[in-house]
Amino acid sequence: MGKFILLLFFLSLVHSSLGLSSSSLYPTPLCPPADSSALIRFKNTLSIDDHSESCDGTSYPKTKSWNESTDCCTWYGVTCNKATGQVISLDLSCSKLVGSLSPNTTLFRLQGLQRLNLAYNSLDGSLGSSGLSQLVSLTHLNLSGNYFLYLAASDITSLSKLISLDHSWNNYLKFDDHSFGMLTRNLSKLENLALVDVDMSDVVVPTSFLNISSSLKQLDLHGCQLQGEFPIEIFQLGYLEYLDLGGNSLTGYLPKSNWISPLWLLDLSFNQFRGSIPASLGNLTKITSLIFEFNHFESQIPDAFGNLRRLTFMDFSNCNFSGELPSSLFNLTHLTSLDLSSNRIQGPLPTHVSGLQRLEDLGLHDNLLSAAIPSWLFTLPFLDLSQNRFTALPDQIQEPNSVQHVYLDHNDIQGEIPSFFFGLVNLVDLDLSSNNFSGVIKLDELSKLKSLEELDLSNNKLLSWSCDNGVNSTFQKLRTLSMSSCNVERFPNVLRSATSLTQLDLSNNKIQGSILKWETEGWERLRFLNLSHNLLTGFEQFRGKNLEILDLRSNQLQGHLPFDLPSSLEILSISENKLTGEIPPICNLSSLYVLDLSRNYLTGTIPACVGNSSSYISTINLQTNSLTGKIPDFCVHENDLQVLSLNDNQLEGSLPRSLIKCTALTFLDVANNKLSDTFPHWLGVLPMLQVLIMRSNGFHGPLNVSEHVKPSFESLKIVDLSSNDLTGPLPSIFFQNLDALKHATNKEVYFSRMEDGVASVNLTSKKLEMELQLVRALEFYTAIDFSNNRFVGEIPNSIGELCETQVLNLSHNGFIGHIPPSLGKLVALQSLDLSSNKLSGEIPSQLTDLTFLEVLNLSHNNLVGHIPNGKQFNTFENDSYTGNLGLCGFPVTKQCGNVPGPKPPAPKSKEDGGSAVSLFWKLVMMGYGSGVVVGISTAYIVFTTGRPWWLVRIVDRDLQRIVTRWVRRIQGKTNIH
Repeated sequence: MGKFILLLFFLSLVHSSLGLSSSSLYPTPLCPPADSSALIRFKNTLSIDDHSESCDGTSYPKTKSWNESTDCCTWYGVTCNKATGQVISLDLSCSKLVGSLSPNTTLFRLQGLQRLNLAYNSLDGSLGSSGLSQLVSLTHLNLSGNYFLYLAASDITSLSKLISLDHSWNNYLKFDDHSFGMLTRNLSKLENLALVDVDMSDVVVPTSFLNISSSLKQLDLHGCQLQGEFPIEIFQLGYLEYLDLGGNSLTGYLPKSNWISPLWLLDLSFNQFRGSIPASLGNLTKITSLIFEFNHFESQIPDAFGNLRRLTFMDFSNCNFSGELPSSLFNLTHLTSLDLSSNRIQGPLPTHVSGLQRLEDLGLHDNLLSAAIPSWLFTLPFLDLSQNRFTALPDQIQEPNSVQHVYLDHNDIQGEIPSFFFGLVNLVDLDLSSNNFSGVIKLDELSKLKSLEELDLSNNKLLSWSCDNGVNSTFQKLRTLSMSSCNVERFPNVLRSATSLTQLDLSNNKIQGSILKWETEGWERLRFLNLSHNLLTGFEQFRGKNLEILDLRSNQLQGHLPFDLPSSLEILSISENKLTGEIPPICNLSSLYVLDLSRNYLTGTIPACVGNSSSYISTINLQTNSLTGKIPDFCVHENDLQVLSLNDNQLEGSLPRSLIKCTALTFLDVANNKLSDTFPHWLGVLPMLQVLIMRSNGFHGPLNVSEHVKPSFESLKIVDLSSNDLTGPLPSIFFQNLDALKHATNKEVYFSRMEDGVASVNLTSKKLEMELQLVRALEFYTAIDFSNNRFVGEIPNSIGELCETQVLNLSHNGFIGHIPPSLGKLVALQSLDLSSNKLSGEIPSQLTDLTFLEVLNLSHNNLVGHIPNGKQFNTFENDSYTGNLGLCGFPVTKQCGNVPGPKPPAPKSKEDGGSAVSLFWKLVMMGYGSGVVVGISTAYIVFTTGRPWWLVRIVDRDLQRIVTRWVRRIQGKTNIH
């Protein structure tokens, strides 16, 4: 045995000796000096940014260790041919490189180079002619994630051996139709093509795609600004495995036949594909990801998933699907994420399923699903069934430890909250708001949910709360508690133990009296507090030094504003209360974004620092108080002031000239004060000013507008100068400058009262004031009101160019001459009031072209002749023409010779309610007295960018839902994984 072992040892020595001899006879060739030199010189033209954090923190400066004294084949990122030593591959991706790559760089001297990867660096420059074309052996090229300005199409298309090309995420790169056409015609061996986020808006679809390589395996054109109908033939390419067309504006259809493909990913998201999903989708047996969100599909989702056994990710949200869900969808055994939200899917869900064992994320919100929610759904970690028509919950569930995030808000679920909810020990988020739950909530039972961080039970008006003493009820992890509209009559004692609470919403309840010191224990960490629409009268001591949002609107708060407001405040709203005294200095509120103290009984002057303490200030609303003195300077320092509402006070003096520095100002309302000034023509330079309301003041003198200052009031959509002492003729140049009223504009005005995007609009007419709640009315509202002044002369013809104007009121002035026929071009006009002037001549027949006109008042002028008939003019009554003795024909009693006037139109039936616009103007009753006056009572700019997600709760509801769903999915996936 020992001899045998000795023999084996001897043989191993011989083998090793032979191996050494072989290595010495055939040594591994060194890197050629020319390649080594080219790489060193290339390295020396670039620098390294050690602070770069691309590639998720895995970046590494590979060239830093390159040394010409060593064999370049041993350098990081370099691969050589084992037979010749020639450099054949260079991978410098994520290498923190910075610099320009010129066409004559020595890198292009590597004649044997087959693979080149420079992805995710900070390289720029223009690779022009005779650059890349020198790398004749190149098969793989990746220049993604850089800043190249130009790549010569001729260079790329001359690389006839190219198999893979990736130019994605070069922010300044653009492919025109000619360049892309050359690429698809000449690169016949191309298998992988990625141009993510490259500007291809000039590429003609489908023409440029018809010559694409039939050997193509991967095509990624996500976010390339493509338009046109995408050719079906691409879907049917025999080798295609990966197709991403997401984030474009493509149209087209999916193939109904001959669709047998090795596709494993298909992304058509955020396009405009149409038609129904064909049954041929079931032929994609290798598919793992189907992403169709935000398209214009129709009809029912087909029952075609029986063979898609590898499918793991499916997103069919926002696709306009209807009908019930196919049964084969519930048999997919590998599916981990399914999103069918924001469609019109209806019917009940199956009570039992045989598949979906691996499902983790299910999105069915915003559909028409009904009946009871099946118990199997509560095995999922993330469950979002909000905004449906579910009516009941299961009595019990099988796996209470699985579910972590449950969103059932905005359904029609009735009855008591099932007891199984109190056993969901791992539950983190629970939203049962906006349902019809009833019964008594015992907080000591809810406190069993030790992992609970977010609880929303708002808008369940049949719920009531037990009077707990807070001894055994603790919520140590609770961060968000929303109990709006829940019949709460006092602060729950359990709040004192919720030491992690950052967001508290008890709005729209019946809490009354003062906020006592002991009741605010545990509020120290609050960032968001909403106690609006209660019966609060004051506060003994206010905790919460970290508050960012404080909403106390619509209470009965009395006394003075507190001086010790938290310096962290971003939104402060205490409108519609009974506060008195002066506004305290708020110079310490350096982060303030919105300030609303409107509709109180505040007196004294406006502190000088109100508009200058924060560079973030966007909205200041002090309307409807009793403030006196002069308006202080605003925008002394640079800020973002967009909305300034000072109307309905007793302010005096002139408008501060510092307003000219408020370059973001969109809305200015100083109506119903005691201001005395000339027309502020200098405001015309403000590029964003869309609403200017100055009615009922002492503005005087002519409407002077400089012809040399352009643009002037270019964005103005609403201008109200009524009830002042303005004189002289109307300058034609003023109306010629109103570009926003000449054509439709993309600039939108967002006003809300922090309630579901609703704007409060005061309409004053015939000494009648009414307040209407109009949903988003001011996004599209346009008006010119110059009534009750002393303007003279003729009405300028240039007004006829303002075709987007909906309201025109020039009543109660001294205008003479004829009514301009050009007013017939105001195709959007809904109300025209020229009453109480000195107009003469006939009513222009062109006014009958105003097919949207709901209100007409030409009374008390010197008009003569036949009243035009036809269209809307057949609907106006006698009071539209009162005081014009020379008019004849319907509807006045005076006949025009022997020509009878037209018969009155048949009255509308009660069922014909008319449009919202019609109702709006019938309520207004234009004319008499003060004319059309539009005063926006409260204004807030919709904002979310850069804000915590919970800010969305107090702005537009539609935007809230989109953002909230997105945040929930991100948080849910993060917590799950």
